[in-house]
Amino acid sequence: MILHELIDIEILRVIWWALLGVLLIGFALTDGFDMGVGALLPFVGKTDVERRIAINTIGPVWEGNQVWFILGGGAIFAAWPPLYAVSFSGFYLAMFVVLAALILRPVGFKYRSKRDSQSWRNGWDWALFIGGAVPALIFGVAVGNVLQGVPFHLTDSLMPMYDGTFYGKFLGLLNPFALLAGVVSLSMLLMHGAAWLSLKAEDPVKGRATRIGTVAGIVAFASYALAGVWLALGVDGYSFVNAAVTDGPANPLHSEVFKGGSWMAAYGARPWIIVAPIMGFAGIAMAVLGLRAGREVSTLLWSKLGITGIISSVGLTMFPFILPSSKDPNSSLTVWDSSSSHQTLFVMLVMTAIFMPLILAYTAWVYKVLWGKVTEADVTENSHSVY
Repeated sequence: MILHELIDIEILRVIWWALLGVLLIGFALTDGFDMGVGALLPFVGKTDVERRIAINTIGPVWEGNQVWFILGGGAIFAAWPPLYAVSFSGFYLAMFVVLAALILRPVGFKYRSKRDSQSWRNGWDWALFIGGAVPALIFGVAVGNVLQGVPFHLTDSLMPMYDGTFYGKFLGLLNPFALLAGVVSLSMLLMHGAAWLSLKAEDPVKGRATRIGTVAGIVAFASYALAGVWLALGVDGYSFVNAAVTDGPANPLHSEVFKGGSWMAAYGARPWIIVAPIMGFAGIAMAVLGLRAGREVSTLLWSKLGITGIISSVGLTMFPFILPSSKDPNSSLTVWDSSSSHQTLFVMLVMTAIFMPLILAYTAWVYKVLWGKVTEADVTENSHSVY
């Protein structure tokens, strides 16, 4: 027996669908508070020292947190090649904007304190704001578009094709439902960043972050609820016309897909997935209460639970669809027809089983070493060695 045949391909496909979700959630839980702190920076710090305190709460960890973003992109490229091809070609300009914003963050960190000029530092503070707020918003907008279906079709040679001009395709992403999803994403990461600052900073930075994070959490809760109602009543879902072939070739055109009905039918077919939105609502609500009560560690943990629930609810609701097509439903990408080969998925799983525990162990060790608050004395006494 060939080694990779020990695990059936349909099981490997589900495993890699779940691992992709884990990587995206890991990115949101770790780099999410980095983006949240960046977006909060101009508002939680009124003086240069206060802003440096906020920056240095994430300064030692933001680079390591971005590993999850790189791993997620790598997993899409290696495990789901059609998804990589279709999404990166259709969302090209949006991804360019995200990457440009993310580039501002390391540049801002490195150059902000190189000069004593207040205008120089204020400029970089707003660059850090863009580096946090823009990706948080656009990631949510992308999810909103995925839920509605993306206007592409596949040729007979599986070449993805999009209609419209280069800029028109980008502007088409900014539809009302997608913008609402963007609000959910931005507000929950603002809340997450505030929860991090409440743990890692002292007053007055902590106090301002707590107040803003409370409002952001309420907005996240309300917008998530509104998005759920809109998804149930105003967005068509996707389903297979006939039973899906789970162990067939990686060719989406072999499937017959119907657009219509509601995504919420998934909760009737798999009632247990209701746990995801419950986690989302409960986590956000408890994080808001924790911010108001001044709790620190538990607030951050509740915030993580809320984010996990929100992201999980999207994947579980859509399963087995990954990227549906609004233009040609038969071109929709699903778990069953968009993966790499059986052997590739198996080899990647072995590598993941080896290296993922090492990444988790190292990450846990780093956070343990860096435990504690960033104080004004830490910044002023080490002015030339910290951000």
